[in-house]
Amino acid sequence: MLIALRIGAAIFAGYGFTWGFIALTTAVLFALGMAFHDAEHLSAILGLLIYLCAFLWAFAVRSLGRVWAVLVGSGAVMGIAASLLQHNLI
Repeated sequence: MLIALRIGAAIFAGYGFTWGFIALTTAVLFALGMAFHDAEHLSAILGLLIYLCAFLWAFAVRSLGRVWAVLVGSGAVMGIAASLLQHNLI
């Protein structure tokens, strides 16, 4: 069961973390003056590396609770920050 939870954290929480990172990075780069599609593509390319790191990190950490807390919590914080920044840009 613990292995299934760790695999779920690596796949799903890692995806949520990466989604938050891509959203925030796209919003920040666009706010700094980069063209939207350029910011979007750069964020997506970096997101591939971030997802790989989050996936591997989920198996490297001893505490399963820490994995879920960090990936889900920081993904949610980045998603909210990206939403607020995008709302202020429009």
